[in-house]
Amino acid sequence: MKASCGKVSYRPLVGAVAIALALVPALVWTQDARPKPPPAQLPSSYMKVDITEPFQVTMERMKAARPAIERRQQDLLAQRYDLANRPAAGVTMFRGKPVQAGVRVKLPRGVTWQQLAGMRPEDVKAKGLFPAGFLPLSHPNHPEGGMLFPQFHIDEILRQERRDLNRFDLSFDLPDHILPEFHASGNGRRGERQAADDR
Repeated sequence: MKASCGKVSYRPLVGAVAIALALVPALVWTQDARPKPPPAQLPSSYMKVDITEPFQVTMERMKAARPAIERRQQDLLAQRYDLANRPAAGVTMFRGKPVQAGVRVKLPRGVTWQQLAGMRPEDVKAKGLFPAGFLPLSHPNHPEGGMLFPQFHIDEILRQERRDLNRFDLSFDLPDHILPEFHASGNGRRGERQAADDR
């Protein structure tokens, strides 16, 4: 194409080349945009509610797992705490059960309470010296959960209400001597347990 002054104008040609160059990446991208397979399904954190296993099978499986679960919990308690029966002389609860004496949380090997008291919190954390007995203590069988009662509580409820709170899969994990005494049935205003038939 000739301009009025007799020179050739390259503007239309340059514009066409620029448009073509701009379209090349889009054409290449559409060639590579093949359908991709869907991402793998992640496992759900929700518990199934449609239990298909027969109850008898579930019960036998849980009974078989009980010794290992209770042994693991007792090992954890022994690692963290001193649960020996050491009653304080002359100190009892309301109905006469002895109160236990002494600090029961175990310290890391080679560390004393005085040493810990003299350290900054940052140093205790950095050296991993925080006593594990002050950390949260999970349920003995955390995935299963559910209430656990000391045997003396189970026995009293069974006597008073004829309800059996024993579990086939697990028993209470702490020794009786470190627990508060069980309230006998009676007057609730005096801090005694009210039985179902108390009026």
